[in-house]
Amino acid sequence: MKKEILKQYAEKLHEHYLKSKRMPTYSEMLGIFGLRSKNAVYKRIAALVAQGFLEKDSSGRLLPVRLYNPVKILGAVAAGFPSPAEEENIDLMSLDDYLISNPQATYLLKVDGDSMIGAGIMPGDLVLVQKGRTPANGDIVVACVDNEWTLKFFEKHKGKTVLIAANKKYPPIEPKQELVIAGVVIANVRKYK
Repeated sequence: MKKEILKQYAEKLHEHYLKSKRMPTYSEMLGIFGLRSKNAVYKRIAALVAQGFLEKDSSGRLLPVRLYNPVKILGAVAAGFPSPAEEENIDLMSLDDYLISNPQATYLLKVDGDSMIGAGIMPGDLVLVQKGRTPANGDIVVACVDNEWTLKFFEKHKGKTVLIAANKKYPPIEPKQELVIAGVVIANVRKYK
């Protein structure tokens, strides 16, 4: 099945998902796709899963993965000195594809507090976190330190781990009993309006 046709099916599923906050049943997909048999729906779903638009969990339920419409990339803009720019449609990009390499291991957390403002992470921002990654020095991690959760820079020197804030009013944290790294921050999301 052609990828363009699959994108159309994915867009229809996306519309349903946005309206109802759930994936449609196979019976509902008959109407959504304009098909007459559940076997035809099954074939479309199998193709959408094979192309990465959908996934199935361990119980076989459908999960949206790349249902979100891609956004146009129109070029680049200078963040330093102004320069002439022309708008041109360079490509399409899904933010999911750009930000998330492992959907099953990725989640969002809302930031509360100002300990990471020096890293550009403000209260109310959302951080995209990936589980299962081994943190490197300088990574921002979500960690449970002595039964308390925090978001800090990860530093390890000579076998000793220290968590460091990006705000001078907070001292470095050295675990006294336990340190569990729940994930590494891979992106920061801020909505301005």
